[in-house]
Amino acid sequence: MSRPAQDRRSESFVPGVQRELERAIAAGELRGGDRINESALALKLGINRGPVREACRTLEQTGVLRSAVNRGFFVREISIKEALDIYDLRAKLFGMAGRLAAASVTSSDLSELDGLVERMEAAVEAEDIGAYYPLNCEFHTLIVACADNHKLNLLWPNLESELHLFRRRGLVLPGSLRVSNYDHRAMVAALRAGDAAAAERIMEQHIHSGKARLLKTVTSHDLGAGHAGSLVTSASVDGCDHDQADDQHRDRYAAR
Repeated sequence: MSRPAQDRRSESFVPGVQRELERAIAAGELRGGDRINESALALKLGINRGPVREACRTLEQTGVLRSAVNRGFFVREISIKEALDIYDLRAKLFGMAGRLAAASVTSSDLSELDGLVERMEAAVEAEDIGAYYPLNCEFHTLIVACADNHKLNLLWPNLESELHLFRRRGLVLPGSLRVSNYDHRAMVAALRAGDAAAAERIMEQHIHSGKARLLKTVTSHDLGAGHAGSLVTSASVDGCDHDQADDQHRDRYAAR
């Protein structure tokens, strides 16, 4: 027996709710420890609470939210130590993505990567961190998709989502955008040359550079408190729609 049409419609709202929650977290509108107001979010989106609750469950599974009995869902607080551990893991995985992508990247992929680099360069010249960050996210996600590795393609978005509050802080340091995009150009050059070793080295170091930028912003108080919420600054970067970009690139992966 098929499910009622209303249930199917409710399920169709879940990805959009998830994107809105991730956007709010990335933009600093929701911080570590904040409670998700399910009723207010449902009202804002013009839907019932069912899809909101389901989206929260999904984000709990990916480590972005946590739940408390009879209290609802909260943005998970991530310690500095955990964030640094995730950076180290991302570095190895992104390096692997570069090595694999060097053998499987297509001319169409390279053209799209070139376009993203040029759009990021425009954001660099304008000193527009809000424009740069989502393009940066899309660039990384596309390279992972180009690696043509199903498990990596599934794992990467979760690691990215957990670090929203941390990654954006490092990019507000003077000169960070220019250095970051210089790395991006080097990545594309290595992929275009089919140089797997260079691609792996450049991409792994790129993530370690992001980790180093974060450490430059960490105070002794941050290390003592250890929570992501304490790291949100007024100069924070607007968030990127990770799920939308990830969905697009996962679809591309499936079509390969």
